[in-house]
Amino acid sequence: MFNGKLSLFSHTQPLENKIDLFHDKLLDAAMNFKKAIRIYLKEKRSDDYKKINKQIKQIEHDADNLRRDIEAKLYTQNLIPDLRADVLNLVENLDKVINKFDEVVYEFYIEQPDIPEEYHMRFKEICDLSSECAENLSIASRAFFRDFSSVRDFSQKVYFIEHESDVSSGHLKQAIFDSELPLANKLQLNNLTSEIAEIADIAEDCVDELLIFTIKRDI
Repeated sequence: MFNGKLSLFSHTQPLENKIDLFHDKLLDAAMNFKKAIRIYLKEKRSDDYKKINKQIKQIEHDADNLRRDIEAKLYTQNLIPDLRADVLNLVENLDKVINKFDEVVYEFYIEQPDIPEEYHMRFKEICDLSSECAENLSIASRAFFRDFSSVRDFSQKVYFIEHESDVSSGHLKQAIFDSELPLANKLQLNNLTSEIAEIADIAEDCVDELLIFTIKRDI
């Protein structure tokens, strides 16, 4: 099982290009997310942060348009009918991760949390882990369309990194509640930590379904 290297796109080059671009949007969102959190920790809601918030929102908007276009082409042109439902679900799952990146960056923009410097490295760590989950999900998903023998390898990386994200976020939450911060601050930082870690959780859920799609394709 998982030994196939046959592309789904033997006669659907325009669709291949759009799905490739959609994967690129996920990678763009992940990279800009890491950058956004670092800017916030350094400058809070500065002009640079407002700019990158808009950039991520534009990525999310572009991804939504691509998703709709992909869905329309799959149905109206009757492309890859045997796997159409799985491809649609996969694209929708990837879109959830992009949406979550946008949502978390916007929450920082709206709430303007006061994050003590002693927690900056921990916040960077969980942001990096969540982003790495999304990046490996993108690679695994792209492999599904071209060389699904690689899907399991990158899926396992998502599982491993998601576990590391759980551990890291748990340590950060414990440190926050062990501190002398006011309760309101503790609750706010706890919630934001959960929101960041949820990106990795969503990526893990996507990989669960991706592996099922891959097994079905391999049968």
